[in-house]
Amino acid sequence: MRLKHVKGAEDRIAVSKVVIHNPKEQKGHFSNLFKNHNPIYIEIGTGKGHFIVENARRNPNINFIGIEKYDSVIVKAIEKAEVENLPNLLFIRMDATEIDEIFSHEVDLIYLNFSDPWPKKRHAHRRLSSPLFLKRYETLFKNDMMIEMKTDNRHLFEYSIMSFNECNFHIDDISLNLHEDDVEENIETEYEQKFSSKGYPIYKIKVTKEI
Repeated sequence: MRLKHVKGAEDRIAVSKVVIHNPKEQKGHFSNLFKNHNPIYIEIGTGKGHFIVENARRNPNINFIGIEKYDSVIVKAIEKAEVENLPNLLFIRMDATEIDEIFSHEVDLIYLNFSDPWPKKRHAHRRLSSPLFLKRYETLFKNDMMIEMKTDNRHLFEYSIMSFNECNFHIDDISLNLHEDDVEENIETEYEQKFSSKGYPIYKIKVTKEI
């Protein structure tokens, strides 16, 4: 994926008050940043932030953390959040491979929205729904593991279902065409708006696992 460079993005991120600049130092204590013990939901690959900003606006009793590795993308999410001035929303600029170094038994739900499908077989371990990543997520959760995933990529979706089954997750809900199903309060991402406007089906799955 080629990303357009955004001039000054790194500097904007460095001074933003909605960015957690020392996430590894907060491990196990993220509730302190929000000054409450509300549930913590994280979105890995938050993109330009429409989904998580709108979620935080609608759900003031849930704390949200958006995770994104690209400066030129997360800066757009940060700008949206700063305009909304939401006390229950923060961001971390990081690579998802470090996720188990950041959180410890404090996350209630993970969103995986339109993750990179890494289509080549040799790159399967990089997929955020791979058994390798699902194992990484185990120590993040406070209680049972809860994951919600949306994608337009059928091959990634099928692969993810197999990964969830292999790792003993229970499928709570599944949709093969989200926008044709009767789903209440679906918050779209930027990618979702783009792909659904072209008539592509949007796939969604919710899974849980006792730990």
